[in-house]
Amino acid sequence: QVQLVESGGGLVQAGGSLRLSCAASGRTFSRYGMGWFRQAPGKEREFVATINWSGGNTYYTAPVKGRFTISRDNAKNTLYLQMNDLKPDDTAVYYCAQSRTAYDVGTRRADFDSWGQGTQVTVSS
Repeated sequence: QVQLVESGGGLVQAGGSLRLSCAASGRTFSRYGMGWFRQAPGKEREFVATINWSGGNTYYTAPVKGRFTISRDNAKNTLYLQMNDLKPDDTAVYYCAQSRTAYDVGTRRADFDSWGQGTQVTVSS
């Protein structure tokens, strides 16, 4: 059974930075693409970024491109999201997710079958 545990959220002023981590267990981490999604109050969960199994390919939603960086350490079974120049619109609960299929990764919620519990990120103006 896959377990994903996020950490690193918090309260930060606009323009600040945070680094989220997601510790994974239960499946061979290095075989699966990973992603970050977020959900703001009253809104649906939306895609933020994905990374393939090796870390060689990444993809971002337009609003975070150039500010956020997704990365992974397969030796530590850990996924990261470095968030710089944070804006109030980035306020949300951030979730990490693992791809449904080994050696594949997508950007839709349906492409992922394992989810963490989420970590709150709040950006004040």
